Amino acid sequence: MSKYLTVRLGKYRHYKGNEYEVMAIGKHSETLEDVVIYRALYGAFKIWVRPLLMWNDIIKLDDGTEVKRFEFIGE
Repeated sequence: MSKYLTVRLGKYRHYKGNEYEVMAIGKHSETLEDVVIYRALYGAFKIWVRPLLMWNDIIKLDDGTEVKRFEFIGE
């Protein structure tokens, strides 16, 4: 895994406002792609998996502003 594609364990805020906790970094069993394993900190607290490359995406908002898809907010 590249140092530019690392993700810290802890709490993150999605650009739409919800908060999540990164629990681990894993590997896709077929492709060996790095994935982020995280859970919602609201509602049913579902567990999700997202490709690491997508986790670090920069999102362009309708007004042209660029923001991180997930912003680290603490451990």
